[in-house]
Amino acid sequence: MKKIAIVTATRAEYGILYPLIKRLLACEQWDTRVVVTGTHLDEAFGYTCKEIARDGVPIDRKIPITEKGDDAYAVSCMMANALRGFGAYFQEEKPDLLILLGDRTEMLAIASAAMNARIPIAHLHGGELTQGAVDECVRHAITKMSYLHFAAAEEYRKRIIRMGEDPSRVFNVGALGVENILSEELLSRQELKEAVDLPADRDYAVVTFHPVTLEDETAENQVCELLVAMKQRRDLFFLITKANSDAGGRRINELLEKETAGCPNMKLVASLGMKRYLSAVKYAKFVLGNSSSGIIEAPAMQTPTVNIGDRQQGRIMAESIINCAPERSSILAAIDRAMDMQGLVVENPYGDGHTSEKIVAILEKYMSLDHINLKKKFYDHPEG
Repeated sequence: MKKIAIVTATRAEYGILYPLIKRLLACEQWDTRVVVTGTHLDEAFGYTCKEIARDGVPIDRKIPITEKGDDAYAVSCMMANALRGFGAYFQEEKPDLLILLGDRTEMLAIASAAMNARIPIAHLHGGELTQGAVDECVRHAITKMSYLHFAAAEEYRKRIIRMGEDPSRVFNVGALGVENILSEELLSRQELKEAVDLPADRDYAVVTFHPVTLEDETAENQVCELLVAMKQRRDLFFLITKANSDAGGRRINELLEKETAGCPNMKLVASLGMKRYLSAVKYAKFVLGNSSSGIIEAPAMQTPTVNIGDRQQGRIMAESIINCAPERSSILAAIDRAMDMQGLVVENPYGDGHTSEKIVAILEKYMSLDHINLKKKFYDHPEG
């Protein structure tokens, strides 16, 4: 029986991967192994591997890689930990395929370990642009290491091909995040209030702000501007999820913890989990911050997004997304626009909600091969 390994390192990534993990585990023809690493195993980020266990997903291996700091050196050490830990795992388990999502630095190290072990990689969410973050070059590097490509939109599929990947191995399957929204039974407004302790009689926004990793020392100033803007909108309640472990992420979380303590219109949580997060977005007046969930998931629920700064610059964006500068007056003006957007119906550019089904159907073809030839030829696009 062929073995598939699928890796998750963060709460957000696991929430996206969940429908694919469920479908793969239900496929009796393959031995699917879920490997947990990164902030899932870090108390500072909520030790979210317990949410995976609560979902009934069997964890094959926990591989700790995080470091205490979040500066450039700590990130490099984390990547070294991932390269070493996953190198040992691949040497021992020898999976026939590795499934990776996205663009985080630890995924680059894991992909490198798989490449060294000659394990084929299936990559999700390649071909996208995020010009304000180091994710941009990490994502494209993983693309060149990968054999199968599952893009979230047609424009991204075409970009992967222009990067020299053979069209026969590049597929537009849509975004798993949209599938979660259309297939998952979300909480009612009352259930959400009880689960998250939201005020029942107030409009609210969901807030997630991550570091802009290609900018130096901007995190503190940008978060302060965001907090000032939120404090001026006392008519709204802000449900804030902590930043990820990118360089600067811990400093953002320290500021959020300090400034939201005792603030009557803010609540800070380490993690909501996939169901509570999507339920919160569903009933929110808008999403605020610079997370990809505001670009991909929020429009699928017709929830406006105030997208701050350059972190997501380059992604395909629906009409419900309002871009603004990381400055209080710009943020406040964008919030006003979002409040005026209520009831707007927008077209979601990220698929029809059948992504995991499409991926498994494609994998059935490739996993049936006796051997995958990793000697990829560069595909010269006819358009040059």
